[in-house]
Amino acid sequence: MEQHKIKQYGDELFQALVERKTIAPLTNREPGVTIEDAYHIQQHMNSRRLAQGARVVGKKIGVTSKVVMDMLDVHQPDFGYLFDSMIYNDGEAIPMESLIQPKAEGEIAFILKRDLMGPGISNTDVLRATECVMPCFEIVDSRIRDWKISIQDTVADNASCGVFVLGGQAVDPRKVDLSTCGMVLEKNGEVISTGAGAAALGGPVNAVAWLANTLGCLGIPLKAGEVILSGSLAAMFPVKAGDNLRVAIGGIGGCSARFY
Repeated sequence: MEQHKIKQYGDELFQALVERKTIAPLTNREPGVTIEDAYHIQQHMNSRRLAQGARVVGKKIGVTSKVVMDMLDVHQPDFGYLFDSMIYNDGEAIPMESLIQPKAEGEIAFILKRDLMGPGISNTDVLRATECVMPCFEIVDSRIRDWKISIQDTVADNASCGVFVLGGQAVDPRKVDLSTCGMVLEKNGEVISTGAGAAALGGPVNAVAWLANTLGCLGIPLKAGEVILSGSLAAMFPVKAGDNLRVAIGGIGGCSARFY
């Protein structure tokens, strides 16, 4: 894709983020757009955020579960960047006016204590580099109208990042089986989904290793102190003002979020 088009679409997505609006799917306008093109668009969009003073605090892995892969008709994960303005604490109220068309996912967050730089990163390397894991919500959001997304659309849109909520408990990842731990997710007091760690690429440690190796091939490290969101453990679901969410993950703890 020509550089001027990469800039055009990156600027459009950034403006949509700022103005809380949506745009037509990129794949409708550029049928030949590749995933590589989409990452270049993402990079330009994120450069606009950095230029305004935003700070990267981590990375996220998306499209890790079979249900999302089937929805997008792809068979590979993607990644995006987390910024300081995205972080919420357990139970903190999230204003709907800061989002466009949000959906929630229950996940396991990794907090790193040392850098991970692929390629060649193993699951053992991931565990050694992890300070702790925490239950979390990722509130995904799309600048693409009506969530009519392909893999190229979501990649270009910083992997549909919205905000995220970290739970109040931190657990040593070596003291819990992250692949078999079960998740129960409640919305307004009603259980709406269940899942397990294995939903994220067979286990969230696998997902973090994939990310470290994928980014490492691009010369990008996962850095000490960063938050790494390892992927949804069940299907995402829409949220609206007045909703209260609670996720509990076996051996790790719980996390809550509310919207107004």
